[in-house]
Amino acid sequence: MSGGSVPAVLVRRVDGRVAADVAAARSLRRAWSEEDAGRPLDDPTFAERFDAWWARERDQRITWLAVGPEAGALGMLNVLEFERMPTPRRADRVRPTAWGYLANFYVRPEARGRGVGEALLAACTAHADAAGWARIVLSPSPRSVALYARHGFTTTDGLLVRRAADDVR
Repeated sequence: MSGGSVPAVLVRRVDGRVAADVAAARSLRRAWSEEDAGRPLDDPTFAERFDAWWARERDQRITWLAVGPEAGALGMLNVLEFERMPTPRRADRVRPTAWGYLANFYVRPEARGRGVGEALLAACTAHADAAGWARIVLSPSPRSVALYARHGFTTTDGLLVRRAADDVR
């Protein structure tokens, strides 16, 4: 990590029904999209569409925010929890029944390299370990691979992807 850690960053699990938490996540999503686009995005329907999505998704996703003492929301991470279908195998065989898909992970540029992403990912992996998840799966950006490796993530050849014809990843 370069630049030192961000002082007094609090990583906390979001309460999906608290308006301030939804607003912080919405603001981070806008910042992320504008960073990717390289310009401000004029979308008057974004807040309404984001809030509708949030209302549909909040009960199946776990979201954490990293909040600074003065800077507000510095980053977020959310993971979608999947529960495996039960099988008629031996009942005494203990096997993890859930896993997570790390879906959205963003840290504001001014907070990068200062421990914010590390803290968010540590909260996610601690939750996964405590919950007994079998795995966390994600699609990393090239820039994020080293961060994930520091937290025990490895590559696998065991996954397949089918993309839509117009997916421009």
